[in-house]
Amino acid sequence: MTREDIIKAIEEMSVLELSQLVKDLEEKFGVSAAAPAMAMPMMAMPGAGAAAAAEEEKTEFDVVLADAGSNKINVIKVVRELTGLGLKEAKDLVDGAPKTVKEGAAKEEAEEMKKKLEEAGAKVELK
Repeated sequence: MTREDIIKAIEEMSVLELSQLVKDLEEKFGVSAAAPAMAMPMMAMPGAGAAAAAEEEKTEFDVVLADAGSNKINVIKVVRELTGLGLKEAKDLVDGAPKTVKEGAAKEEAEEMKKKLEEAGAKVELK
């Protein structure tokens, strides 16, 4: 398998599949996909790690579908729109609630996703 084949396979993955691939690679090789530039300031300044972690928590959120509500079809449509998942995958995600729809979303993106899902009738939590 060439590099081009690998890149093509990655391009065809959904966001959730790509996220799982990154986690699997991190576990397999004992590495982290975190930016190395972030580690240097934390090591240089003792006590800055906790402050940086608290700041990071405020800017990135996991969008969690807590309950699909009574109008699952509309919720499935919105999940498909937001994630690019196929019909079966989106339905499985909605039926399996509580499930994470997106991990590490920016605050604005997470709030927009929450708004759209709630308009469709779902209950959503930002973590």
